[in-house]
Amino acid sequence: MNFAFAGFRHGHVNSLYKLASAMDEINIVGAWEENEPARKTAEENLGVVFTYDKYEDLLKDPNVDVVVLGNYYGARGQMGIDALKAGKHIIGDKPLCTSLDELNEIEKLAAEKNLKVGCMLDLRNTHYTHCAREIVQSGKLGEIHNILFEGQHALMYGKRASWYFEKGKHGGTINDIAIHGIDLVRYITGLELEEVLAARTWNAYATEEPDFKDCGQFMTKLSNGAGLMADVSYAAPQGCEFNLPFNWRFVFWGTKGVMEFSHAREDVYVAYEFGTEPEIHKPQKPANTYLDDFLSDIKGEKVDFNTAEVIASTRTALTIQAAADK
Repeated sequence: MNFAFAGFRHGHVNSLYKLASAMDEINIVGAWEENEPARKTAEENLGVVFTYDKYEDLLKDPNVDVVVLGNYYGARGQMGIDALKAGKHIIGDKPLCTSLDELNEIEKLAAEKNLKVGCMLDLRNTHYTHCAREIVQSGKLGEIHNILFEGQHALMYGKRASWYFEKGKHGGTINDIAIHGIDLVRYITGLELEEVLAARTWNAYATEEPDFKDCGQFMTKLSNGAGLMADVSYAAPQGCEFNLPFNWRFVFWGTKGVMEFSHAREDVYVAYEFGTEPEIHKPQKPANTYLDDFLSDIKGEKVDFNTAEVIASTRTALTIQAAADK
């Protein structure tokens, strides 16, 4: 597959570039970036060779099979739509887009043209994900009724890309961060969003940017009546945020027990009803990645993480963000 990268405005796309470069079945045939500082950084740090002066030139290139969306968040939706119209598969960092209208158009075009949509929802490929899913799907926890996740990030004001704080370019903290947790909950439980009960975003930490709503919390009802609550604020202290034991922390309560895990620890803890001590599971990280699943989806192979899953998780995040915006 021939990949072309469209934008390097967020560091996440750098890991996708490195991953794609290391895969034998992927050829990186070109790149485009309109922002000069981002362009120079990608050239210096990744060795990117920029071959297109305009995004339109990339889309017109018949050698391109897949467009990687790496521009600022607010630009990705229309760029993805244009790529699908040009007959290209698309994959990108999250969020895929910043409005439900854009997502509806992406879904429609992908179906009409039999094209695939991928996203860097890499919590699906962490060490704890498949272990947690097996425990829930086995029924050992009983029916899940309560779910909590926390995904606080560090604001890193002054280091984070300045476009984050520019009107119309970010699209909301819930859509930015919570989609990871939402996707994980959907995958582990099989439950879908039924109703947004409460959602709020507000400014607390980015005092230099009072219009940037850096805090996000919500409460939802899922398809079996279960309650999901989450906090995805830019509230973590800078420097140690990824080493905190509660970084990306998830708790699932069921009628027969409770399960807890976090991104900073290797273990999955499960306590069953009438048990005396919690079980400690030490899962292994799966070998496949979101990019492996994307390539398999293009080939028509059956995978758990596919276009439909990307669309569904994105829709849920955007629905909750829209509720908070109101």
